[in-house]
Order: sequence, then structure tokens, then C-alpha cells
Amino acid sequence: MIVMPLGPQLLADLGIDARRFSWVVSAYTLAAGIAGFLAAPWLDRVPRKAAYLLFSVGLLAGTVACGLAANYPLLLAARCATGGFGGVHGGVSLAIIADVFPPERRGRATGTLMLAFAVASVVGVPLGIALGTRFGWQAPFFALAVFGLPLVGLAAWSLPPLAAPSDGSRLHPLARLLETLTIPAHRRAFALIGLLMVAAFAVIPFISTFLVANVGVTEAELPLVFVAGGLLSFVGTPLTGRLVDRRGALAVFRGVVPLSAGMMLVLTHLPAVGIAGAAPVASVLMATNASRMVTAM
Repeated sequence: MIVMPLGPQLLADLGIDARRFSWVVSAYTLAAGIAGFLAAPWLDRVPRKAAYLLFSVGLLAGTVACGLAANYPLLLAARCATGGFGGVHGGVSLAIIADVFPPERRGRATGTLMLAFAVASVVGVPLGIALGTRFGWQAPFFALAVFGLPLVGLAAWSLPPLAAPSDGSRLHPLARLLETLTIPAHRRAFALIGLLMVAAFAVIPFISTFLVANVGVTEAELPLVFVAGGLLSFVGTPLTGRLVDRRGALAVFRGVVPLSAGMMLVLTHLPAVGIAGAAPVASVLMATNASRMVTAM
């Protein structure tokens, strides 16, 4: 949510092309995947609260490192470090929901958690672009670290103890991981999430650059696109969570996915319609993509 809207600035200030920018975006996700796989065997042996706080601090430290990066290789390395902590942090967050909320309330709880992305769009993206335009692309990273520290303190104060779960198994953590990967339902679930991520990140990181270069949206107008998408997601994401609890995740998923795919096609074929045409299309795409992730999770 920081890097993607700053695409035009990063391309200009670092002298990189779209291919290198795609590595700045995807390095986070690739590192998150690797770190998640390495951490998976051990996470169930660590209290959830302790793991959450540890990865929160690592996420903020990596964010500061991104702001301190003076060139493309350093920024890429800092993004990898941030993704390593951030990816596991997200997984721990979802595990806490699974531990605390009963199945009939998990859809609403997941939808509420995903509201963070809507808030980031409505508040974080415009603020980030404004800070980046006035003080340089590094400023949003420092701002996020400053605003994030109190939230770590709030989590330390408010989260319940959440002791490490135990099922009585004495298997070695690596053996447990391999056992997890042998269950067909697990493999299908992992494949589903992987495909959803590939489908989203093949297009979404380039939306800002595409809108500026091809659709007639100016850099000053970009925040309006994300604000509109965030507001629609703010309304739609919790409604999706409630629908999941009432109708079942699969039924809602089958309804949301075709709509998301259709909006992806519409957005990527937009002519030069300016902000008036781009904002509604991008907003519906962002909202349907968020709803798709809620149902999948």
C-alpha cells in the first residue's frame, strides 16, 4: 500500500524501469513466502502473542530500512527483510482469529481484519503520496514506522495471553510440516491462495503507473483513486464477512470471483478516460479483490 502508489516517483527518482519496479513490489511477497515456509514448523510452538509482537517489531524495522535505502539494491534488500517479517505477521494475525473466534463468526472477524487495507487506502495512500511528493519517497516509510510503534504497544497491552497451541503430538516440527503438506485438502488450500496472489499481483502493482501513463490520470489525482477504492472496500469487506457466515464461503466466493475477474479486464483495457472513468472502475476492482480474499481465507 506504500510502494504501489509511489511507483511513478520511484521510477523517476531511482532511475529504474517497470521491470525493476516489479521486483521492488514482488520482493516483499517472495520473501514473505520463503519466511512463512521456514517459520511454519516452529510457529505452533511459540505463544501467539509473543510471535505477533516479535514480527510486528521486525516489520517496522524493515520499513525504516526501506526509508534509509539510498539506491535500488538496498531498497530491494530492505523490501525482502520487511516482507520476511510482514508475511509471517499476517499469518499469525489470521491464526489468532482462528484461535479466538468460533467458526460461525470467523467470516465477520476476517472481514473486520481486512478493513485495515481499506483504512490504508483511504488514509495511508493519500498521506503517503503527499509526503512522498513533498519530502521524497522515503518519507512515507518513516511515517509508517512512527505511527506503527504505538500500535505495537497497544497490541502488547490488549491481546490476551494466547499460549502456544498443543495437540499432544511429539513429532519434530519439520516432520509436522511435511505431514501438513501431505493432506490433500491442505494442498488444495495452499494452491488456491497461491493462485489468488499471483492473479492479483500480476496486475495490481502496476495500476498507478498504468493510470498515469495510459488513462490520463495525473499523479496529483492518484490519491482519489485509492480513497474511492478504500471507501468502497470499507463498506463491502465487512458485508462480505457477514455473508460468508450466513451463506458459506464457497457460495460467496463463486459470486465474487467472476465480478473481480471482469473488473480486472475492464480496468486493463481502459482508454484515456481520466479520473472520472478510472476511479469507479479501480474502486470496484479493489473492493471485489478484498472481498475475494476474505472469502478465500
